[in-house]
Amino acid sequence: MFPTCQASSTLYGTKHMPGFVEVAKKSQIPANGAIGVEVQGKRLALVNLNGEIYAIDDDCPHEGGPLSEGTISGEEIECPWHSSHFNIKTGRVTMDPATEDVATHRVRFVGDAVEVEI
Repeated sequence: MFPTCQASSTLYGTKHMPGFVEVAKKSQIPANGAIGVEVQGKRLALVNLNGEIYAIDDDCPHEGGPLSEGTISGEEIECPWHSSHFNIKTGRVTMDPATEDVATHRVRFVGDAVEVEI
């Protein structure tokens, strides 16, 4: 189960204004590992790659496997369900069966807090 982050958002008309939302503490993300979080109804994988934190969509576009539970090798994460590979920094699919990239999200820090742009 993913931790759920509650955040308010401002809506103007029908467009959602992007903003940064706290999703985790940096200390919660293991070195060269990943955790899954849910924020505003979206599942994200937060990946600690050599001390840098990256945020990508957690759902593999092939069949929805949780990338946050995948294996990290170099700059890639492997989907635990069907072994698709994605570049952690760019979201680009590097090995099928997935044929679509995953979205990446900007990350910033406020102290130990990890904030992701939604």
